[in-house]
Amino acid sequence: MKRGTMGKTLLAVMLLAGVSGVAAAADATLQAAVAGTWRAPENRARDVWRHPVETLGFFGIRQDQTVVELVPGGGWYTEILATYLGEKGRLLVAGADPASPGGQRQQQRFAARPAVYGAVKVGMLDAKAGRFDFGPPGSADLVLTFRNTHNWVELGEAQTRAVYKAAFDALKPGGVLGVTDHRLPESRPQDATASTGYLHQSYVVKLAESVGFKLAGSSEINANPKDTADHEGGVWALPPTWTNKDKDREKYAAIGESDRMTLKFVKP
Repeated sequence: MKRGTMGKTLLAVMLLAGVSGVAAAADATLQAAVAGTWRAPENRARDVWRHPVETLGFFGIRQDQTVVELVPGGGWYTEILATYLGEKGRLLVAGADPASPGGQRQQQRFAARPAVYGAVKVGMLDAKAGRFDFGPPGSADLVLTFRNTHNWVELGEAQTRAVYKAAFDALKPGGVLGVTDHRLPESRPQDATASTGYLHQSYVVKLAESVGFKLAGSSEINANPKDTADHEGGVWALPPTWTNKDKDREKYAAIGESDRMTLKFVKP
């Protein structure tokens, strides 16, 4: 599907929705991007757990923004962001070094679907080596990280703080950092490397505030009260990873994806 065709489809959905006003139009456009049949079916099946319209809306996304997505992994959110921002905004994904095997695989995925990813820019985030390219300082309106912070904590608190500081530097004054991650009950001890994949929400707030961010709000959009956060194999026992394979699979399927914090920080 050509990019122009996707744009017409988004417009048609907006008209069918009978939207009025800029905010309503933005919401309808985002809903259309999430509902698009160009998304991979296995990705769309996870919407019930990841609530992309509500999550991105909470972070205040707009089509005219410069958005940075940190460590997109398989590109679950990238697929939505690239479609939504289209030619009005700008999306930069910062993951593996573009020259590395992982970075090359990512670029091949983008090249295979130019109608979706044609306008995406590629940066870099190497937390272990402390190498970051999120675009020019003060250029981003919105920096997003989905289920990544626990991986950086595994490397060390200094490395994690360096990532958050790089995000702070990339944002314009008034810019937003949006964070989701697996949430550990505050009554349960968190080890230094977040070995279970779960983090205290208070820890993430303190971490962000230590580099200059101010907490603007938290949401229960991605909460899952069925998740007890004490699984054999950590959070990866749950879907979509299923690290324990068929062991207790029905139990984990009934739980669904993890209980997640959803945090909005602002650069003063």
